[in-house]
Amino acid sequence: MKTASCRYTLLVLPSLLDETFPLEPEEAAEQEKPACTTTDAPALCTEDFHEPVLNEKSNIVHLEEIQKLVPHFPLRVIGHSWNLIYCTARDGFSLKTMYRSMTDLVSPILLVIRDTDGQIFGAFSSTAIHVSSCFYGNGEMFLFSFTPQLKVFKWTGKNTFFVKGDADSLAIGGGSGKFGLWLDGDLNHGGSHPCETFNNEPLSPREEFLIHDLEIWALA
Repeated sequence: MKTASCRYTLLVLPSLLDETFPLEPEEAAEQEKPACTTTDAPALCTEDFHEPVLNEKSNIVHLEEIQKLVPHFPLRVIGHSWNLIYCTARDGFSLKTMYRSMTDLVSPILLVIRDTDGQIFGAFSSTAIHVSSCFYGNGEMFLFSFTPQLKVFKWTGKNTFFVKGDADSLAIGGGSGKFGLWLDGDLNHGGSHPCETFNNEPLSPREEFLIHDLEIWALA
């Protein structure tokens, strides 16, 4: 199992973003939705919040963060159990292992990261993350960050660069050569830049960060 190094190195962004890539046929773009950058929960009121059942304790998010984040999920997902299918503390630091943990998974997932500066951020995906030669996903995807208040960055409708991954890196959100969130194949380094897909702020105080913990939760 790897442990995160505290030495920062100069990183070169991966070349995942190729605007000639098509969207996977079964993931056609939804009707355009406005961007959402908010610290406020949507229609679901705090009084209506039902704490989800987690099959294991998270090393990253606690009830306070969960209570703020859950109302931003699609209504069909709210109330589902959270199943920890991958975490670096248990399974080691490997993007390939992370992909394998989602083999045959059909439920939405939540990717949560804590970097070595203690910043918590991540992404919601309506589908499992897998290796693909083109971008896939839909307008339900969003990025989020606790800064420390929750900020949610929803789909702008400007492009369909939702998510794309290979053995060496994973990118979520893109446009003009920038990724909303990207991770390297060792799940050691990552980066976050403003991107057209989500019109997000950098999710971490450092645009290039070191990963301390990463978790994938299946919401089913």
